[in-house]
Amino acid sequence: MTSFTVGPPGPEDHARWRELYRGYADFYQEPVTDEQLDRVWSWITDPDHDIKALLVRDATGTPVGLAHYRPYFRPLAAAVAGHLDDLFVEPAARGTGAVDALFDALRTIARQRGWSKIRWITADDNHRARSKYDQVAERTMWVIYDMPVSPGGS
Repeated sequence: MTSFTVGPPGPEDHARWRELYRGYADFYQEPVTDEQLDRVWSWITDPDHDIKALLVRDATGTPVGLAHYRPYFRPLAAAVAGHLDDLFVEPAARGTGAVDALFDALRTIARQRGWSKIRWITADDNHRARSKYDQVAERTMWVIYDMPVSPGGS
């Protein structure tokens, strides 16, 4: 098992974060532009923005994975929880404990912030990731919908 460290990205991580996030987008076959990458980077490096990032680093200090997360409100539970928006570990580092290090860091953050849980979604056919998720979380019964919002229309 490799030794990992987890923490927020610094300015020196920008290029590597871009590589990892492009890998995430490629995995989900989502096109991503340089402008989009720049916008997300500006969000995760802005201390006043809700979305935050973690990088998991291998024993050499090289980032091998990322997680983007934020708070979300649960009115029915009168609670705040964490939402894990993006999670990616480069293929060569999968199965080495990198994702476990990210989950451990997220649990610590959730405890520190008083979040009741951490929630995320994944593709139904993301079988390898789902086998890990089944070990660390409970699958819910919820079905997710996306309602498009067109500019200026209904």
